[in-house]
Amino acid sequence: MNDSRETSSPKVIGIRRLKEPMPTPLKTRVFTVANQKGGVGKTTTAVNIAAALAMGGLKVLVIDLDPQGNACTALGIDREELAGMYEVLVKDLPLSEVITKVAGFPYLECAPADVDLAGAEINMVGFVSRESRLKLALEKFLAEREAAGARIDYVIIDCPPSLGLLTINALTAAEEVMVPIQCEYYSLEGLTLLLKTLQQVQQMLNQKVRITTIVLTMFDSRTRLANDVANTVRQHFPNELIDIPIPRAVRISEAPSFNQTVMTYDASSPGAIAYMTVAREIARRGSGDASKQINNLNNGAHTA
Repeated sequence: MNDSRETSSPKVIGIRRLKEPMPTPLKTRVFTVANQKGGVGKTTTAVNIAAALAMGGLKVLVIDLDPQGNACTALGIDREELAGMYEVLVKDLPLSEVITKVAGFPYLECAPADVDLAGAEINMVGFVSRESRLKLALEKFLAEREAAGARIDYVIIDCPPSLGLLTINALTAAEEVMVPIQCEYYSLEGLTLLLKTLQQVQQMLNQKVRITTIVLTMFDSRTRLANDVANTVRQHFPNELIDIPIPRAVRISEAPSFNQTVMTYDASSPGAIAYMTVAREIARRGSGDASKQINNLNNGAHTA
């Protein structure tokens, strides 16, 4: 295998590909990546955007809240050897004690989904404020980092494809929701269900959380269905959509089998370039330069 694809090699970072660093957000942005439909590229989107943001010089934390631990796989982390989010949610272990550096990325860290996480929902049923366990742990960690002069710029929480207590914790802990939408009909149904859940969370647990970012995944421009789905999303979510479709690509699918993101597995592939472009747009929207434009969009200045 080509040495350039080894995550342990500093050559995979790919800083040379960025003409300029990505802008720093005004404050720490906490994203929950969610879609109740499975197989839409949720974890793939989470880890690749996290990697791209880190390549842009931003400090990024990935929280793997999916018991399957696929985000850990893509980031080259052996979750069986580490304490993880189960200990944080159930045993009150500080988040700082489970976070591990991602090899090859000086600014990327991960809180892994250890093998016990599948039982966390059952064990948390009797807890007081069980929906806010992650929020409290994350707020304490971010405050510690800020006090130490090492502020985290982005937190990206990868959720399981379900409506369980883990997903509710993630939505309660975040102010922003990123929704990957596979360009097929069932993915739109998943978005409809997510909107209903989000409304309930806003009413009862977290008034600030909202969908700010929608990413089109597995896009095949040759099919009418993919274009129809994309047009539907453009019509209904013109402000939230980042209109840079992620193509259906073999390299994106292959990368996790090498314990890598596509950003390091094949940085020049169409999928990697698309994710890098999406990440740069996310960073631009979170910067001070973009705040006036976002306010204009929210006030209806944008027309679909």
